[in-house]
Amino acid sequence: MFTGIVEELGEVIHITETAEDSAVVTINGPLVVTDARPGDSIAVNGVCLTVVELAGGAFTADVMGETLRRSALGVLRPGDPVNLERAATLGSRLGGHLVQGHVNGIGELLAREPAARWETVRFRLPTALARYVVTKGSITVDGVSLTVASIGPDWFEVGLIPTTLRLTTLGSRRVGDAVNLEVDVLAKYVERLLGRDQSGGSGDLPAAVGLPGAAPVGGPA
Repeated sequence: MFTGIVEELGEVIHITETAEDSAVVTINGPLVVTDARPGDSIAVNGVCLTVVELAGGAFTADVMGETLRRSALGVLRPGDPVNLERAATLGSRLGGHLVQGHVNGIGELLAREPAARWETVRFRLPTALARYVVTKGSITVDGVSLTVASIGPDWFEVGLIPTTLRLTTLGSRRVGDAVNLEVDVLAKYVERLLGRDQSGGSGDLPAAVGLPGAAPVGGPA
């Protein structure tokens, strides 16, 4: 579990493609590896990955083919910056919102509107996720916890303050870039509960990707 507060802007060192369309990625992140051990979780652009190896200020993680296909990690290249966050502890401050590191869909940056002290940024919103997004609600974009400023049938807008623009990848994203989206998990649980209460069946949840081997939302623990 994460909070959507990016701790460090890391950099992809290299990516090695392996069998079955999976990959091994090595990322430089001196801050997030200070207390990391193999088996720990680190969110990379909002995707929960498991640390396999540590070397100096970098860590290596395996990325399944499913994760590469269903998230924007599949387009990463050496030298690309990435948002990094260590898993939250029970004593962590919840500065953002509850983030699982399970990507629900891929969005697209549609427009940027600079202002004196912030930017308004519009992203394309997959139709299947629109029902989970509300004005003034929370959404995670590339691992960054953001508040939805406005929403349309297939888009949403957020306001980015100077700190977010400077310390995350969202400051350098260009129109047309793909981003990882994770909607508020509370909305998905509410839908599931209401669906069962009304029809006796389970809710219609979109597939999610994240930690290899982890169960999707609503699955067994």
